[in-house]
Amino acid sequence: MQNTNEAVKQDTKLDIAEILSWLQKDGKISVKDYKKCKQRIFKTNVHPLKSIVDCEVADQTQLGRPLTLEALTQWLAGKVDLPYYYIDPLKIDVASVTSIFSQAYSVNYNILPVKVMEDSIIVATAEPYVRGWETDLAKIQKRKLQRVIANPDEIKRYLEEFYAFSKSLKGASANSEHKTGNNIQNFEQLVELGKASDVDANNHHVVNLVSWLLQYAFDQRASDIHIEPRRNQGNVRFRIDGVLHDVYKLPASIMNAVMSRLKILGRMNIAEKRLPQDGRIKTQTSLNKEVELRLSTMPTAFGEKMVMRIFDPDVLLRDFRQLGLNKPEQAVWGRMSGQAHGIILVTGPTGSGKTTTLYSTLKNLAKPEVNVCTVEDPIELIEPSFNQMQVQHNIDLTFASGIRTLLRQDPDIIMVGEIRDLETAEMAVQASLTGHLVLSTLHTNDAPAAITRLLDLGVPEYLIQQTLLGVMAQRLLRVLCNNCKKAVKIDDADWQALIEPLRAEKPKQVYEAVGCNDCRNTGYSGRIGIYEIFENSISLKKLMVEGCDNAMIRKEAVKQGMRPLRFSGAEKVAAGLTTVEEVLRVVPQAIEL
Repeated sequence: MQNTNEAVKQDTKLDIAEILSWLQKDGKISVKDYKKCKQRIFKTNVHPLKSIVDCEVADQTQLGRPLTLEALTQWLAGKVDLPYYYIDPLKIDVASVTSIFSQAYSVNYNILPVKVMEDSIIVATAEPYVRGWETDLAKIQKRKLQRVIANPDEIKRYLEEFYAFSKSLKGASANSEHKTGNNIQNFEQLVELGKASDVDANNHHVVNLVSWLLQYAFDQRASDIHIEPRRNQGNVRFRIDGVLHDVYKLPASIMNAVMSRLKILGRMNIAEKRLPQDGRIKTQTSLNKEVELRLSTMPTAFGEKMVMRIFDPDVLLRDFRQLGLNKPEQAVWGRMSGQAHGIILVTGPTGSGKTTTLYSTLKNLAKPEVNVCTVEDPIELIEPSFNQMQVQHNIDLTFASGIRTLLRQDPDIIMVGEIRDLETAEMAVQASLTGHLVLSTLHTNDAPAAITRLLDLGVPEYLIQQTLLGVMAQRLLRVLCNNCKKAVKIDDADWQALIEPLRAEKPKQVYEAVGCNDCRNTGYSGRIGIYEIFENSISLKKLMVEGCDNAMIRKEAVKQGMRPLRFSGAEKVAAGLTTVEEVLRVVPQAIEL
């Protein structure tokens, strides 16, 4: 920007009146909004950009949409000829950035190092003309300094979080120096730490580390937290929208302490490290939203690995449209789940959303006059309207014996976590024959394969014909970010690859992933289901014989109206919800009829 630097004195903070003048001259805000802000805004400790956003003005360059703090920050960066920087906590090495200068110094100048390289340091600021810190830092660091402009709210937030985490990490490391491995002394100290109800952050650093880790995962929309031990350190990874991201590396000296703290919270045996264990934690997010985590540990070459699956109770409040079923699929699923007795199967690989579909269905069916019972391994999410039973193999409480018990409990609807063997399949069939509606999952790649899977387990074909109501297979696709998705044309070959062997009109345009701050530069935000579903029929029953061909069942199911997974994905592409590449990634193989 011409002559701006001359007009502003060295180490002077941004002046809100001057910023408003620049915005009005650049056509970013209207004259009316300019006057409104001038009347409302007074000099406070709030950053000028934040004060302008609080006035709720419209962005004239974006068709009158509300002017956001992020948009203002980007505008300011261009105005002062400095790079704009989006602070992505997943890509920041907290230990290295917090080692550049103290938290007090960072707070004083409201600056935050965001990247430390061998020959340079990138420092984020929201005050481009406050530069006194550069002179101080140049005397200490023999590396090139690069200033970037970042969102003032994000700088303040991550400044506090990063330094708090670093402080806890250093404190935990210091406390672990005099401890030796997993001895009894360490065990007793961790037990006392777990019993503490009012934890002092300065003295109980491990508690702070665990709290930070969980809140961080909630903020990043993670579905799973992986804590993985290695020879000299521990890796922490989050699964976001089905993709794993490296988050942090914990020193080996405190890896065991963090793991033990989590096991205490999950009511697990912290002394047992040789055998796999399961646990559960119920906690709250920073917005006081209740969240449940399911913990699972396993022994590895370098210690225990833990995976925490995060369950959002709000998922049970979603209707089938929000899950991704179109109207015909909703109608079929509604007819099947509305039957008084029979078996309904949901198939797909691990992590394809089967449990969410079943829980949402049971939630709709769980009326006061209906007794809904489940037998699960493990119980995924505690739901008060169900009667839920946990499989425990160590006392011979299996799926089969669980179903046998449930049949004595006067159930109307039974949900079986998974049909894994012939005994469980036979008990599910027996339950449906005695007047119960049974819902369960099966691990197959598509819906028609469920029939051949049951036959392979040894279930007689006449029982499948008599009890099976229908099967639904599903997958999860990442949803395009609405803020940055870009319209493009689709090639005939790409469209045909999605819809074959069926036919459908090619859309005039589809969308591709771009990447922005809202979606953390992935181009996607959230996930939605794609489905293939068929109801049992007389013609399908005739094909259900020992040694039947899966291709024949699929052909007949498609003839009766079943739409393959890829075709369901094509509908999502045409609706602008996802991309061709995402559908092909999730469903790599086309079907042949």
